[in-house]
Amino acid sequence: MGFVGFVGFGDGGPGARRVATSPPKLGAMSSVIDCSGPDRLAEGVRFAAAALRRGEIVVLPTDTVYGVGADAFDAQAVRALLEAKGRGRDVPPPVLVPAPRTLDGLAMAVPDYARALVDEFWPGPLTLVLQAQTSLMWDLGETNGTVAVRMPDDEVALALLAETGPLAVSSANTHGGPPAMTVQEAREQLGDEVAVYLDGGPARGGVPSTIVDCTGQAPRLLRSGAIPDDDVLAVAPAAPQDADPAAAADEAPEAATRAAIGSTPESPVAAPESTPEQTPETTPDAAPERGDAGARPDQPSA
Repeated sequence: MGFVGFVGFGDGGPGARRVATSPPKLGAMSSVIDCSGPDRLAEGVRFAAAALRRGEIVVLPTDTVYGVGADAFDAQAVRALLEAKGRGRDVPPPVLVPAPRTLDGLAMAVPDYARALVDEFWPGPLTLVLQAQTSLMWDLGETNGTVAVRMPDDEVALALLAETGPLAVSSANTHGGPPAMTVQEAREQLGDEVAVYLDGGPARGGVPSTIVDCTGQAPRLLRSGAIPDDDVLAVAPAAPQDADPAAAADEAPEAATRAAIGSTPESPVAAPESTPEQTPETTPDAAPERGDAGARPDQPSA
């Protein structure tokens, strides 16, 4: 089984493709791996996971647009992700997870209405902003103690997440650039900053995820998206509009709004009051710590 990779831009022209019979030598030049079919998917996941463990960044499809990901527990890798995009620490990336069970390992004080939203809409284009577990050994940027979490509905993304655990994932484009709907579009913007590109075909979405702030006693919609607002509110009714606005502001830190809106793997959408976004994942009961694989919040048990 070979893999399909891009030749360097000086070798055969931009986007020229080659088929190799040996594994990609990662690091010097990025590789694009066709993930169509179970064998190619398994191969792509294997090489992408190896790159992530080395602290490199990878591009992967999601159910909205293509995203660029790093090990959420590797501060240097997260920094490399932000630098590749031309973003600063004030726009922390969201966290994608492989399963709802990871939620309690990444977030604390998860309200019942947030769990109801997870039950109804995960996997899918719904991002929840929650209070992050204080014991987590990670540095996603200026999060103000929050984390934005989503479980994508995409076969390639979920296969990679099942292998690696939670990944910090932002849209696979440079700051201000258009969201990438294909691997080619992501490659044109990020180039060899990325070690491995997983090609899952054209992105199915294009509409950003709906983002809900779940740090308060009632949900607060931060951004309208693929899931209609009315559907969200039918599961988790918002606070009355005559609620104390000062209290609502206290419950929804600015950093949480920034993290949830500005950095998700999907096209940016203007939001009321703030800009960027961040995303965490769901884990078992105990808050995981950075260490061996058994301590990783998203790492599946043997």
